[in-house]
Amino acid sequence: MAVSKSTLSIVFIVLGGLAVLFGTVLVFVGPIIIDDQIVKNVEINPNNGLSYTMWKDIPVPFFMSVYFFHIVNPKEILKGEKPTVVQRGPYVYRENRWKDNITFHDNNTVSYKEYRQYFFDESMSVGNESDVVTIPNMLVLGASIMMEKMPLPVRLLLSTTFKTFNEGPFLTKPVGELMWGYDSKLVDFLNTYLPGMLPTNGKFGLFAEFNNSNTGQFTVNTGRDDIRKVHMVDSWNGLKSVNYWRSEQCNMINGTAGQMWPPFMTTESTMPFYSPDACRSMELVYQRPGVSRGIPVYRFVAPKTLFASGADYPPNEGFCPCRQSGLLNVSTCRHNSPVFISHPHFFEADPFLLGTVNGLSPNEDEHGLFIDIHPETGVPMNVSIRLQLNLLIKSVLGISETGKIAEVVMPMIWFEESGYIDGPILNTFRTNLVVLPMVMEYMQYIFIALGLTGILGAVILYVTDKKARKKTSVSLTQGVSTNYLYMHIQKTKITMRITIRNVYMHVVFQISRLFKYLLIIYSHLK
Repeated sequence: MAVSKSTLSIVFIVLGGLAVLFGTVLVFVGPIIIDDQIVKNVEINPNNGLSYTMWKDIPVPFFMSVYFFHIVNPKEILKGEKPTVVQRGPYVYRENRWKDNITFHDNNTVSYKEYRQYFFDESMSVGNESDVVTIPNMLVLGASIMMEKMPLPVRLLLSTTFKTFNEGPFLTKPVGELMWGYDSKLVDFLNTYLPGMLPTNGKFGLFAEFNNSNTGQFTVNTGRDDIRKVHMVDSWNGLKSVNYWRSEQCNMINGTAGQMWPPFMTTESTMPFYSPDACRSMELVYQRPGVSRGIPVYRFVAPKTLFASGADYPPNEGFCPCRQSGLLNVSTCRHNSPVFISHPHFFEADPFLLGTVNGLSPNEDEHGLFIDIHPETGVPMNVSIRLQLNLLIKSVLGISETGKIAEVVMPMIWFEESGYIDGPILNTFRTNLVVLPMVMEYMQYIFIALGLTGILGAVILYVTDKKARKKTSVSLTQGVSTNYLYMHIQKTKITMRITIRNVYMHVVFQISRLFKYLLIIYSHLK
């Protein structure tokens, strides 16, 4: 028994209405489903598989690239001339990081220590660790500043000690020794007779404390009770604040541990984190959107106020005594040695600093600090933390080794810690957080389009059928010939077939698009 066109129209309208309803529901429910999955996966929970592994073992490439400022005129500096430096590097170290001593607490926090190891990668470096460079001798020039206000006899005794152990104002040594430590009779003497004066009991090196070390015990929120607090630091080494600085605000431990942030970030969000190496909390600000390896990201950068002096930016007065903007005095957490950190090449610092040293050329692409982060999850996709270590040097009365050195904040070394998500983790990340949401978005529009097409086809079918019936009735009343009526009916059938065929082709087209995106998902999951 043939189905009437009126009945077929009703069926199309019902099916079309259901498709539109389902698509409309997806518009509102789809984002909720995706957000719910994000919340479940970013919580620090051993049952979360991939996300917990990323947090615990950090299975992504991490590198530390080191650049030395090789001094080319050490004798002239002793005579009071301006220092001239040449950048040497990068010397690249592959960095392994992992968390240990992980303990979950009843208050929805977890404690851990993060360890780090460095392995030299000659293939990514400009040379090897045997390359020789010349930099300021921190033991001599740093100690001279520290003893500047001591009585003259003490300073004379210090100078005699330097001569006794053959320590001069500048060091010319291999990169590997400057990085990880070298034997020094002066260091042995100071550790024996003045214990605690130096940060190390063994060899003295710029990064001697870094290798095979940990960054202290962090206690962070798991996000179980409030996903907005996930990764936020609850305490560091049992402390809620530090005591290095001169104001309560500057001593606060804010933000995360610097690896992941809470999800659902916006352009108004900031990225606060606590850095044990800098002895303070920092905060990055939104700069622009972008794409990293096919993942949509937000780029966050250091604001110009990060290392601004207290005179230029009053909230930073707690970090003083300050010099020019662009320098952070970290002497209070570095055994009172006159050490400053800054952006490389004094990027975004007071122009005065560039005028004190020859050979510097700052630019944002090479020396700016940034993190590219996936805003929906708070997971960094590309990280580049760039900092410079500087030493205040000048002539000190009674210490002949300082000669006539003009007072200058001397760049010694800058380094970049970089990492990015790649490989299988990137593919899984892209599938779960980019492809699947995209397919869900397309599905909602496909269902709405199919529904509207079905409803439109039903209306066309109904109107055409109604016109055909009307014409048939008029023709019969007026005695139109049976042949004419037959031709009219055949024409109506042809019109209906064309309409149904068009609807069918549209449905097939939309379904083929759906299968296309399902194939994309399948290819990423393989």
